[in-house]
Amino acid sequence: MPALNTQFYWLLGLAVLFNALANIVVKWAMRGEPSPFAEGIGAAVRSVAANYWLWAGIALFGLAFILYSLVLTRINLSIAYPVMTSLGLVIITLVSILVFKEVITGIQAGGLLLIIIGVWLVSFGH
Repeated sequence: MPALNTQFYWLLGLAVLFNALANIVVKWAMRGEPSPFAEGIGAAVRSVAANYWLWAGIALFGLAFILYSLVLTRINLSIAYPVMTSLGLVIITLVSILVFKEVITGIQAGGLLLIIIGVWLVSFGH
């Protein structure tokens, strides 16, 4: 693996942020969209295809993918992937509580704390 410099950790942070933001924007975009089971798949597809917020979410996924791909040129997959997925989970959970008013249980909160501890151990426990 080539020598690591901190700019790739910044890129990983941006990839995590854009990936989480993409998920949040897609959730926001899909609020109020018709169910394919209620109105038919054709109506749902037409509605989704015209949803600009959904397209913005897809673009954010693309940007996150590009940044993450660059990160993988210098950071081990065994570090980058756990950081990408677990920190994204933490960000999305916090936004889900604050913006979408979702409720989490004490067990879920404890699990998030364990994830944060695990990410720290994976990232800095060499």
